[in-house]
Formats: sequence, structure tokens, C-alpha cells
Amino acid sequence: MGVRSDVDVVVIGAGQAGLSAAYGLRRAGLAPGSGFVVLDSEDGPGGAWRHRWRTLRVDSAHRIASLPGLPFEPADRTRPAAEIVPAYFDAYERVFDLQVRRPVRVGAVRSTGPDLQVETDAGTWTTRALINATGTWTRPFRPRYPGAEAFRGRQLHTFDYAGPEEFAGKRVVVVGGGTSAVQLLMEIATVAGATAWVTRRAPVFHDGPFDEEYGRGVVARVEERVRAGLPPQSVVSVTGLALTPEVQAAQAAGVLNRLPMFERITPDGVAWADGGSVAADVILWATGWRAALGHLTPLRLRAPGGGIAVDGTRVLSDPRIHLVGYGPSASTIGANRAGQAAAREVVALLREPAAA
Repeated sequence: MGVRSDVDVVVIGAGQAGLSAAYGLRRAGLAPGSGFVVLDSEDGPGGAWRHRWRTLRVDSAHRIASLPGLPFEPADRTRPAAEIVPAYFDAYERVFDLQVRRPVRVGAVRSTGPDLQVETDAGTWTTRALINATGTWTRPFRPRYPGAEAFRGRQLHTFDYAGPEEFAGKRVVVVGGGTSAVQLLMEIATVAGATAWVTRRAPVFHDGPFDEEYGRGVVARVEERVRAGLPPQSVVSVTGLALTPEVQAAQAAGVLNRLPMFERITPDGVAWADGGSVAADVILWATGWRAALGHLTPLRLRAPGGGIAVDGTRVLSDPRIHLVGYGPSASTIGANRAGQAAAREVVALLREPAAA
């Protein structure tokens, strides 16, 4: 079985949310190693940012928020985010001595009376509380459509995207209505033989500021769903797409002429019920992700609506467990706030027996 250890808090995941939570626990006086432990499945710091495509630069990525206590101030914002952000996370772990254990893969979390048992490939931790910050990167969502098995071209997901070069001269269908779909489509269109953009819903472009007031409204709508135990909506379904100068230029060039969702996949492309079709060498599924929560299955946390009912970050059916980077905190800014909020609530929970 390997090492067996008892700690007050286990944090699973060392992305933005997990590191924010670990910082909050450290500030509250818990010592890394004995008071809390951070388990991360990656080979090094950076979370999902380690795997972003090379053409995603810091200045073109979604807003990257500073982690608490250490400003994110890269000297060159035109360098790939896959280099800059992991280096920043690495410095953060060292500055605050968070002692992240990696690579450690969590297989299951079980309830053992008053405690939780975290089973991993590096041993088992028994803990009084759990902060889960596993994100979504390991669970890309690929919808199924009739005819997919017969397609003679290549199908891949945003997860597999390495850059536009491999699409040179190809006929590419990009499926998905999110920010990543738009970014990748605009890149690919510069080298592809032809592109088509397909979405389930008509995209809504937002030309106003994505400021704090707008963000509060977005968070409130997502919170309402997760508190009711429903699966979180995609971020873009709530925020809309940013109408940047680059997007406006792509619209003018005809790159962002959206088509409704096709009915089936053919050996040579995609087809609609009205008889229309588009030839394709590649179908790129920019169709998002699902929360990576399979290791929590033994706890039976899911509500009848299919999601996990959460108030803030606290799981309503089990106050020992907090989900950060889930639902309303699935953004860099939201993850920061949620991580620290979860740390405060967990520390208060740990102090309850002493107070009693």
C-alpha cells in the first residue's frame, strides 16, 4: 500500500485553486506535511497550464490572475503561457514552502467514520477535511454523433491541439461555441485550406467590459445552479464571447460565420438534415470539459440533478469536503477567492471540537 499518513487537511490538485487553498491553510498556521498536504498528479508545477498549446501566449490567454501573496508579473507577456505560468507556480510553491507531493494520483476518497481516507498510488492519507481542486483538464468532453466511426479524416479535441501548423492546407471543421473554439479557429484559418465553424447555439458576442460588476452577475447565476445540485454550465453560456479587435477582424474576413450543429458525420465530412454538407479532413472538437471528480464517487455526493450541491465551496451533503475550481470558481480569479474561502471554512471546522 505504501506510506500511510494522518493530516488535518488534504488538498488534491496544485493548480490555481489548489495553491490558493494551500496558501490559506499556511496563513492559518497549518504546517505543510503534518497539518496539510497537497497532492498533485502532474510531473511538475503548473497544473493544466503545462499542457496548453504553444501559440497561446500570456497576453492572449484568458486573464491570468496573481496568486495570493505573490504578484504575477512576467517580463515578457508574448512568451507561451505553457512556459510562463508553470514557472510562476513553481516560484510560488517555493516561496511559501508548500511542499507539493508529485506525481501522486488519487484513486478514491472514502469516508471512514469521522475521517476521510484518500487512496493514492503513493499510499493512503487519513484526513479530517478535503479540499478538492482537480479542475477539468483530464476530462475533455467529446460528444458522439452518428457516423463518427466511418469518418476517414482525423478527429481531435482541444486537449490534443499543439498548434496550427498541422492543419496547413486541410479542410477543418471546428465544433464548439467557447473562447477556445474561437481562438483556435482564428489560428487555423491562417493556414488551412478551408474552415467551417459549427455550434449548438448561436454565439453571443459581448462588447462591454468584463469588469467586476459583470463578473458578480455571472458568478451569481452559476452559484444558483450548483447550489441546486445541477451540473455547472459552461462559462461562455453565461458570459458570452469577448468582442475583441481580433474577433472583429475575423468576423469581417468571414472566418466566424457560424453554422448550426450538423446531424451526422459522413466518411468525408459532416452533413445536415436539410441535405447540406461540408467536406472535412479534420474535425476539431472544441467542446469543453467536465469536472474531474471520479475519485469522489465512493462518497456518493451527487444530487438527483446530476451535479454536486455546493454552497460557496462547501459540499452541502458533507461539510468536510470543499470543491474549488468548480462551478462559480472555475476561473483564475474565482479560483483564488474560492481557495482561500475553503481554507478559512476548513480551519473553522477543524477548530470545532476544541471549541466544544
